[in-house]
Amino acid sequence: MSRSTYYEAVERKTKQETESVAAVPPAARGGRPVPGYSFTHAGDKVADGRIEEWLCELIEGDGFPYGYRKLTVCLREEYGLHINPKKVYRLCRKLRILKPQRIIRQRHPRRLARRLSINGSNQLWEMDLKYGYVNGTDQFFFQLSLIDVFDREVIDYHLGLRCKAKDACRVLAHALQKRRLLGQTTLPIIRTDNGPQFVAHAFEEACGRLGVVHERIPVKTPNMNAHIEAFHSILEDDCYSKHSFESFMEAYRTISEYMRYYNQRRRHGSIGYMAPSQFHEAFMRNLVNAQPISA
Repeated sequence: MSRSTYYEAVERKTKQETESVAAVPPAARGGRPVPGYSFTHAGDKVADGRIEEWLCELIEGDGFPYGYRKLTVCLREEYGLHINPKKVYRLCRKLRILKPQRIIRQRHPRRLARRLSINGSNQLWEMDLKYGYVNGTDQFFFQLSLIDVFDREVIDYHLGLRCKAKDACRVLAHALQKRRLLGQTTLPIIRTDNGPQFVAHAFEEACGRLGVVHERIPVKTPNMNAHIEAFHSILEDDCYSKHSFESFMEAYRTISEYMRYYNQRRRHGSIGYMAPSQFHEAFMRNLVNAQPISA
């Protein structure tokens, strides 16, 4: 019997068993019955009906309804009950006195990335995070890079044993400073994935303070961040995979040297076989004619 035939039969049997169990009413499935009482700290039994009366008194007492977790604390402190929040939730639900769940409103509404036609530098920047490994100390390090989609220059980056939202904010601010864009009215769009550094309030507030638009790609669409992903592939092949770092300082020196090489000397096929920094400078001086790209 082939493997596919065997496992198909196993999956079909498992599915049938699951459907048969689901067809049985919950009350007929067995399980531990609800006891109908709780104990006080002194060991005395208190019926659920009495606990329900106490819950109603707690709700009416101050005139401001509590959630079930706070009611649990009140029952423990004021009535000496040994009771957990799950049971209080069940009783509150039975009595229909559950406090309505609050609506969480995002402070910074998510802006989804969309396809753009880029015909110049400083129109679209992509930012992403890459992990590296230090063999000598058995630990990971992080590289956060920001690339200009049009000229492929990595404008700024962060290397460290940690990478937080404040590091992403610093990289963005330094990149704007290097390109002399601070205080300008026309600023690039910042595109990232949904990593914790980029969904943090600190990063969103920094984008608002700097005046740039931050957009995040939809989940499972790395092609929307293709240029920074391509750079990370180059970085892995040309640098990370060729070195066995014995310390973080060695990794820092090696990667810093490679980043200078990438920006200033490594020829890039998509920009006329020029180095990214060279292409950017030539474009800003109107010395090259580049075709628009879709990103």
